[in-house]
Amino acid sequence: MKSLIVEDDFVSGQIVYDILISISRCDLATTGSEAICAFDHAWEKNDPYNLICLDIMLPDFNGYQVLDKIRNQESEKGIYGLYGAKVIMITSLHESRHIIHAFNSQCEGYLIKPVLKSKLIRTLIELELLNSSKKTEKEDRKENDAAFDYYF
Repeated sequence: MKSLIVEDDFVSGQIVYDILISISRCDLATTGSEAICAFDHAWEKNDPYNLICLDIMLPDFNGYQVLDKIRNQESEKGIYGLYGAKVIMITSLHESRHIIHAFNSQCEGYLIKPVLKSKLIRTLIELELLNSSKKTEKEDRKENDAAFDYYF
């Protein structure tokens, strides 16, 4: 799997990177422009991204604009629906209007920061980017408790 993490906050980007690096090749972008450039470059090398983790609040373009450009470029290449990159919006925006806007913009997932490993992995399994593991609820709770302690 190949992933693009688009995040302007270093700590948030590092958290996602640390989760994904053991299961994916990861590239990082800190602006919408960098993300679009990385997306184009990956296609030029015939090595497109399977996953894009995209923040909404970026310094130049917002995540919705980046997603729109990505989907337009995919459609120009004849790539639609399930055959495009899977995009997970990862943001601190939790109001329902943002979630609805994201899904209307054709993202496949939406996670609220701080990102927990269990939630990101579960989303990757739901998107069929990862095979299901036999992780127990006890392991999930232990991880959630550790994440809570880390942030608070």
